[in-house]
Amino acid sequence: MKVIRCARLDLPVDLPALQSEVAALPNRWQLHFQTAHYQGDWSVLPLRSLGGVADEALPFALGIAAADYASTPLLAHCPSVERFLSLLQCPVRSARLLNLKRGSVIKPHNDAELAFENGEARLHVPVFTNPEVEFVIHGQRVIMDPGSCWYINANLTHQVANRGTTDRVHLVIDCGVNDWLQECFTRAEVSCETLRRDPAQLRQMIEAFRAMNTPASLALIPELEAELSHDR
Repeated sequence: MKVIRCARLDLPVDLPALQSEVAALPNRWQLHFQTAHYQGDWSVLPLRSLGGVADEALPFALGIAAADYASTPLLAHCPSVERFLSLLQCPVRSARLLNLKRGSVIKPHNDAELAFENGEARLHVPVFTNPEVEFVIHGQRVIMDPGSCWYINANLTHQVANRGTTDRVHLVIDCGVNDWLQECFTRAEVSCETLRRDPAQLRQMIEAFRAMNTPASLALIPELEAELSHDR
C-alpha cells in the first residue's frame, strides 16, 4: 500500500514577518503534554485550539469538526499567521508554535491515523531552524528550510533531534483534506512510502470482497492478490 511520507507544498510564507512576530510573542510557552515522547524541552504556544483556550493541554483531536476550533488570544499578535491560515482553503483545526530547544530530542513515535490517506493533514512551517536539526520520518531524513511548508505523515514513525546551537520553532497546523488540498498535493514535491499490510489481513479482505460478489469488490481483488504475492 503506497502512502505519502511527506510533501513540500507550494504555498507562500512571509518568513521575515513570521519570524518577527514569533520573536515578539509573550513568553507563555507550555511544556508539550506528551512528556514521555521527548527529552529536554519541547514547548507549545497554541494559536488555535478547541474552544480557543490558550492553555489547552490537548489543543487538537481527531474527528472533531473544524468549527469547534477557535483562535486563542495569542493569534491576534500574529497577523502573518492569520494571513497564512486564510490561504488554506480547507478545514483548519489547530495551529500551534512548537519549540524544540537546542539539545532536545523527540523520541520515535507515531500519531495514529493522522495522515492524508485518512483525511487528516499536518502541515509544518519552519520559522527558526538550523542545519543540525534531524527530522526523520520512517527512516528518511527530511530537511525543511525556513519559510517552506511541509506535510508530514504523522501516522508513520517519526523523530526529531535538535543537535544545533539554536532553538527550532515550527508553526504546526492540523487540517482536513478536501478537494483544494488534494489539488495542492498534485503540484507538490511528494515522497511516498510503500507499506506492507499483514498477509492474514489481506487474505481476509480478499475473501470478504469475494463474498460481496459485486463488480466493485471483485475489481479490488487483483491488486490485493498482487500485494499478497509480493509478501511471500
